[in-house]
Amino acid sequence: MKPIFLCYPKCSTCQKAKKFLLENQIDVEERHIVEDRPQKNELVEWMQRYQGDAKKFFNTSGLVYREMALKDKVKTMTPDQMAEVLSTNGMLVKRPLVILENAVLIGFREEQWRMALLTNKQD
Repeated sequence: MKPIFLCYPKCSTCQKAKKFLLENQIDVEERHIVEDRPQKNELVEWMQRYQGDAKKFFNTSGLVYREMALKDKVKTMTPDQMAEVLSTNGMLVKRPLVILENAVLIGFREEQWRMALLTNKQD
């Protein structure tokens, strides 16, 4: 499975992540997180693969998150409910995301990406 890279091209963190992928010759399927937003069933599956709290999928610093007053609501949501809300607007989803066969990377932390993507890189 080719990793899926979900990003928003105008996001500076996504640009840094893309640069990292290109420099390390990591072949990914790139998806625009707004134009081709994640669907509920995908998000549920990714949350199951993620090694952490499903709340991390929310872009908590985003305008849409604040406009929808999700800060307190998210605390009591099930992963299924979170996926339902996240699937309505790609700007709600923390980015960039990399979806791997057995893991999900949320946000760009170069060392984490290096370990996950380069140690298992198949040429």
